[in-house]
Amino acid sequence: MRVVGEIPHKDCKITLFHWNGKYIIKIEQGSMEQSFKINELDITGEDDLKEIVSEEFVQDVLKNFRNMFQVFSKAISKVL
Repeated sequence: MRVVGEIPHKDCKITLFHWNGKYIIKIEQGSMEQSFKINELDITGEDDLKEIVSEEFVQDVLKNFRNMFQVFSKAISKVL
């Protein structure tokens, strides 16, 4: 897996990868992560990834993180 770039953001870490014919957008916040795989033939190149990762996209991903945290907190509270 090859890192092709990073996109700075104040609320999360965004790393762009290329691997096995796919581009991967990996977004991390704390101990959680989300990844999105895009077939390399579906876009014209790495510059398109930066257009995909718009502020609107990131805000939607951050909403998912909040939901993921709630789901995980509820599940882990049953065993602690």
